[in-house]
Amino acid sequence: MTPTGADLRRGPFRPGDRVQLTDPKGRLHTITLEPGKDFHTHRGHLRHDDLIGAPDGTVVRHSSGAEYLALRPLLSDYVLSMPRGAQVVYPKDAGQIVTYADIFPGATVVEAGVGSGALSLSLLRAVGDQGRLFSFERREDFADIARANGRAFFGGDHPAWTITLGDLVEMLPQTLEPGSVDRVVLDMLAPWECLDVVGEALAPGGVLICYVATATQLSRVAETARSLGGWTEPQAWESLVRGWHLEGLAVRPEHRMHGHTGFLLTTRRLAPGTSAPLRKRRPAPPGAYGEDYTPAAEEHWSAEDLGERPVSDKRLRRTRRDAEATARHRVEGEAPVEDERS
Repeated sequence: MTPTGADLRRGPFRPGDRVQLTDPKGRLHTITLEPGKDFHTHRGHLRHDDLIGAPDGTVVRHSSGAEYLALRPLLSDYVLSMPRGAQVVYPKDAGQIVTYADIFPGATVVEAGVGSGALSLSLLRAVGDQGRLFSFERREDFADIARANGRAFFGGDHPAWTITLGDLVEMLPQTLEPGSVDRVVLDMLAPWECLDVVGEALAPGGVLICYVATATQLSRVAETARSLGGWTEPQAWESLVRGWHLEGLAVRPEHRMHGHTGFLLTTRRLAPGTSAPLRKRRPAPPGAYGEDYTPAAEEHWSAEDLGERPVSDKRLRRTRRDAEATARHRVEGEAPVEDERS
């Protein structure tokens, strides 16, 4: 087996493989194949043995007579169905992060925080087994869930991945030499608090990309980068994805869409002692910064302040158990917890 799990994505279905089943109504069910086991619905069952040894893209018959399409989940499918403690970075955002941050094979990338590991999987795919991804996470339970999700997806520990438990500001200088990092990805509540240490770690020309949930955060990180100096002019955007219904000539937008998930901001590190040329911009209107605005002022943000629903400790414990059990089954062949998902 290759260290980055390529063998798990090729060839016929094998015991331990995750398979995505699509029923006649388009509903998705994710199962982990195990000899002798059945996938049950309220109308009957489908045998795992009918899938083991069959090629990817097989259609199998349910005991009710219904036909199910069986495919290996793509990365985008996996991150939306894997056990999660923290909210995941959606595929539409992860794809843009990889592209606009220019994550390349062999790159040294720093990520904070790791959450449930969804973005980490995309970053690891991009750097390859010759690159390095250093993920920093404050919470041990989140780190354990992310590590288990990575093992389950790649079939083992990815050789490029190092997860460090602790605060980025404290741990990054202890982990990497100044100027040795190519790219930094920040998915955290207050990324502006890390700009000094991140700037020290980035090589000249290195890219910083921040993923934030609110316009307030977006403004704060941009103005802090400008006030500190040493960064190019920040660029920011958000992405909205709207699917389309395709049936004959009835081609129209879907009624539901993936709306706002977050904002992305990029900036690049300048060479030491260099100041970016002044950019001519339309002056901000009076009051745009507020009477007491100071970019470097200390603020304490919480997930609840930004509208994120808190996750209970009980749910996190269950998620950690599920993620670790799935990883053990993929790596060692141990029977997993029931993981059939709709």
